Amino acid sequence: MTPLLMVIVVLAGGVLAGVIGALTGLGGGLVIVPLLTLVVHLPLPEAVGVSLLGVIATSIGAAPRFVGTGLSNVRLALVLQVAASSGALLGALVAHNIPTKTLFLIFGLVMLYSAVMSFLPSRHDDAGAPADSPLATRLRLASRYRNDGGWIEYKVQGVAPAFGIMVGAGMLSAMLGIGSGVFKVLAMDKLMRLPFKVSAATSNFMIGITAATSAGYYLSHGEVPPLVAAPVILGVLWGAYLGGHWMKVLPVQQLRRVFAVVLCFVAVDMLLKGLGV
Repeated sequence: MTPLLMVIVVLAGGVLAGVIGALTGLGGGLVIVPLLTLVVHLPLPEAVGVSLLGVIATSIGAAPRFVGTGLSNVRLALVLQVAASSGALLGALVAHNIPTKTLFLIFGLVMLYSAVMSFLPSRHDDAGAPADSPLATRLRLASRYRNDGGWIEYKVQGVAPAFGIMVGAGMLSAMLGIGSGVFKVLAMDKLMRLPFKVSAATSNFMIGITAATSAGYYLSHGEVPPLVAAPVILGVLWGAYLGGHWMKVLPVQQLRRVFAVVLCFVAVDMLLKGLGV
């Protein structure tokens, strides 16, 4: 592949990653890592380093569009981010000590499980949980968001288990460059029972902080090739801006389908790569 063709492919992949990342709250790393490893043939550590910068770009491009509408629960995000950043630091330290194929298998299994969970129906897509948990009440995590011209109040549950899952989400982000949005969206959707759009928007706010926690490690080790990173970041910014607009207007069930289908596709790719197929 010539350098010019590589830049074009990576730029197009970055736009797609930005759109999907903003729509689902996953950060776009689900597209960037497979693209860079399977198509561009970058070593996994370099692909992860570039992907983390792309995840930061997704957050920058999408998150500002959600804050004014209340879709991003900033107070909740800052509480959970303590755990996610701690996990990201730990993941960056251990990532180079785990075999590449093992990482691919972990990646694929996590994606497959997430896809199955995403297909399960949910009764709180718009209104959220029926009541706050005691910890959520104490931390004042309940909020509201604007939808179709009106404001919808929602409650929060499952704060403690979600906080623990955020440590694993941060580790996964640092080791695989996927932005940790997978576990974040699932934890907020299934455990905390937030409306799905609030889960995705709050994840978009958080993923950039989590990725920035571990991106410095890869930069300091020279594992972020500029010729690849620049078009990825540019493409992701464009895509995230578009995806941020579409996320606010698309029906929730369509967003859930996009979320699940993307996870299924990436899970198969990564499992095959991990098995050496």
